[in-house]
Amino acid sequence: MTSRPPSAYGRVGIGQRGFSLVELLVALAVFATMAALAYGGLDSVARTRAELGRRQDSFRDLMRGVGLIERDLRQAIARPVRGNYGEALPALIGSSGHIEFTRTGFANPQAEPRPNLERVLYEFDDAALKRGTFPVLDRAPATAPALATLRRNVDSFRLRYLDAGNRWGETWPPLQEAAAGAPDSLTQLPRAVEFRVGTPDYGEVVGVVELVSSWPDQAVP
Repeated sequence: MTSRPPSAYGRVGIGQRGFSLVELLVALAVFATMAALAYGGLDSVARTRAELGRRQDSFRDLMRGVGLIERDLRQAIARPVRGNYGEALPALIGSSGHIEFTRTGFANPQAEPRPNLERVLYEFDDAALKRGTFPVLDRAPATAPALATLRRNVDSFRLRYLDAGNRWGETWPPLQEAAAGAPDSLTQLPRAVEFRVGTPDYGEVVGVVELVSSWPDQAVP
């Protein structure tokens, strides 16, 4: 009678052994190092993506603000208004850091009983570029503009005005005409308006807009 040879399973089972504590610790250390490296890389990618998104939003707000200024100035019209106390205000009144004027092209999709003119303003306040709109042209004593912030984190906002003699000034109407009480100072518009928006991340953005209402009658439209 022959004896049965030991099975292969039995031979392998006799030779098996588990991982030692040192080997487990080494494996855990390697895994932890790889996980830390992977987390650091993902964190760097996430922070870079967030910074790119912030810069994109900042640039979008800047371009939107510049575009609104240019659009409104191109639609400026020589229409004076009445102030809060009934005083006459020029069609465009401005200083080195503030401008207010009447513009056309005010959309009226609901056919409301109002003109297509709007009184708007731009100003630099609390390190932000702001745009304001008045609900009416000729104001009541309590009329105030609704302000919207176009871009925060702005260093400066400066304006200049080109008169009929091709001279740049920082006020409109020109001081000498306003002091003399010229009758056309209320309806007179500058030939062009220059604006400068200073930002810490994109430097200074400069724009010059020629006002359509100031073109001579013989100009080709």
